[in-house]
Amino acid sequence: MTDITSLPPETTTTLDLHSRDMAVAGQWRLFWLKFKKHKIALASLVVIVFMYLVAAFADFIAPFDPNTANSRFTYAPPQGLSLMLNGSFQPHVNQLKMTLNTESMRREFAPDPTKPLPVSFFVPAPQPYYLLGFIPMQTKLFGLTNPKPGDSFYIFGADRLGRDIFSRVVHGAKVSLSIGLVGVFVSLILGVTIGGISGFFGGWIDTVIQRFIELLRSIPTIPLWMGFAAAIPTSWPPLRTYFVITLIVSLIGWTSLAREVRGKFLSLRNEDFVTAARLDGMSEIGIIFHHLVPSFISHIIATLTLAIPSMILAETALSFLGIGLQPPIVSWGVLLQEAQNIRAVAQAPWLLFTPATAIVISVLSLNFLGDGLRDAADPYESVS
Repeated sequence: MTDITSLPPETTTTLDLHSRDMAVAGQWRLFWLKFKKHKIALASLVVIVFMYLVAAFADFIAPFDPNTANSRFTYAPPQGLSLMLNGSFQPHVNQLKMTLNTESMRREFAPDPTKPLPVSFFVPAPQPYYLLGFIPMQTKLFGLTNPKPGDSFYIFGADRLGRDIFSRVVHGAKVSLSIGLVGVFVSLILGVTIGGISGFFGGWIDTVIQRFIELLRSIPTIPLWMGFAAAIPTSWPPLRTYFVITLIVSLIGWTSLAREVRGKFLSLRNEDFVTAARLDGMSEIGIIFHHLVPSFISHIIATLTLAIPSMILAETALSFLGIGLQPPIVSWGVLLQEAQNIRAVAQAPWLLFTPATAIVISVLSLNFLGDGLRDAADPYESVS
């Protein structure tokens, strides 16, 4: 161990300032100092922020409406984006040329280098739309510079109806990522409230709540989801179906958080600050939400971050099985469900790999972020 007296004066001064900062730092500053040491978690935070920005501005980023079909380019392959044209910088894609395979009687596409299609930023939108649901817009982030009827622009390929996969994946992020946030919010309300009541009051209330949680956790997840999803009327509008599916994936998610909150409350309910608040006349509910919950809010944030990937995967699994969200709603699970056939896997693998890659990246990033937040929320880990 290095003796501090043997260090140069400027070094000891830095250490003294660092120690002084740590001594007066608040809970959130200590949390941030520990979190930023986790480089993978920081990188994952950047990725997650980027993905949620893409989801928020999906209408602006996606070059086409996700349900716009073009029968001339069914199962069109991805068009490579090139940056140089005739020795100068000019982003472009090559027009797809269609030929008929007389043996398989299927259309085949190949890029035609003699017909480059220039690509530029901030191009006119094919039709007006509302950004974030209320801002009228007529501009897209990028697209063909001067599109003409018959031009192809499928940087991630097209599906069986000639719909742009890139646009569908970007729009699918709105549903798949938001369903995780909404589901976690519902889990937060249920978990903190029910778990807090269970741990704070104890006795028969704790016994009843814990037996109910054990009953919910003992039911197999997939059959439970299938039963609830099968009860959704097919005549319901997409927005109502989305809301109900969100409640379904949240039904089990709150139980683990409730148990963690209960354990925290059991260890804190007899502390001096709780007794002082009770003697000061504060109600039991006030003690729970004004003193106990804020004392470990960083731990709750870390737990909820780790729960978001489970919500995303639950929605994906339900939609993939055909009992979750259904077209015309676009989500990553719906895109995977449309790719579960032999022709899609064998001849159009981009239908499977594109949404699957988006799911893997988002789930891994959220897991890494959750690990970093959990380590930063650990009260027994010191900041060096």
